[in-house]
Amino acid sequence: MIDEENVTPPSTLLDVAREAGVSPSTVSRILNGTARVSEGKRVAVEAAIAQMNFAPNQMAQGLKKGRSMTIGIVVQDISSPFFDETLRGVDDGLKGTGYTSVIVSGHWNAQEESDRIRLLLARKVDGIILLSGRISDKTVLHFANHRPIVSTGRDLHTKTAIGFKIDNEYGAYIAVRHLIELGHRRIAFVSGPPTNMDANERLAGYTRALQEADIAVDPKLVVEGDFHEAGGLLAVNHLFESQQQFTAVFAANDLSAYGVRLCLYRKGIRVPDDISLVGFDDLPGSSYTAPPLTTVRQPLYDIGRIATNALLCLINGEIVQGDVPPLELVVRETTRRVR
Repeated sequence: MIDEENVTPPSTLLDVAREAGVSPSTVSRILNGTARVSEGKRVAVEAAIAQMNFAPNQMAQGLKKGRSMTIGIVVQDISSPFFDETLRGVDDGLKGTGYTSVIVSGHWNAQEESDRIRLLLARKVDGIILLSGRISDKTVLHFANHRPIVSTGRDLHTKTAIGFKIDNEYGAYIAVRHLIELGHRRIAFVSGPPTNMDANERLAGYTRALQEADIAVDPKLVVEGDFHEAGGLLAVNHLFESQQQFTAVFAANDLSAYGVRLCLYRKGIRVPDDISLVGFDDLPGSSYTAPPLTTVRQPLYDIGRIATNALLCLINGEIVQGDVPPLELVVRETTRRVR
């Protein structure tokens, strides 16, 4: 049971002002960063805040500025480790800003995405982070007329909408080139959905790497997946059922590669002794597969941090700075030279 008589009430702005020997309005302006005061007064106020463990009411401050101190985040699959890692970057980017987040899912459906964004706008969020998705750039720009939007997987540069896009084509290119340099010539590709832009760009990178090495692109070695484990398993199983010959597999993402690995394991095929395998994303679990997965590292956490910083800049009318780090190949233990 809490002893109410011994509970210390929270300090107020007025208490801080008395302790520092300044007016409450001076404390308020210092907290808002709008005060021009002497260094002595500023030090006194900061010391009083620390001594009294004063925590300003961020929501109340936001309301005075006409803000909700809330941002909306639209993901596509809230259970996916891909989005989980990006959300971790968003969460760290919001620390110390006074902002909180509302997360909704679009489920890779354009109509659902639009409905969720309208819901967030109705909740008066100050801005929106859109992680991938199916809605068009035109639709994004329409919503950005109401609140600032930062989106991943797009190339947008306006006063209210910014996009950050990775070079999917290059990422796939370096993955397949790695396999070619190890002597592989029959390289299967487990793609993503044909309606997905990232999947198509990775197919283009796969094709370019083969063509540059004067290796004919065999359409029978390109099998459609769905960016999920089950899709990767079924895709490689189809290759075996159609009696295709291959010594390596490039999967369009790590989740697909996990499914590929399981299929090979069930067939008694050793990785990488019999077949090499490369993924794309470098999810946290890819370091702990058996064996650890060679993959293209996508800076998911950094993308979350950068997107959050960009959105806060848009909200505050500041210049957006920061670029997404380049993709890189992480060579682990699922690839080896052809014997």
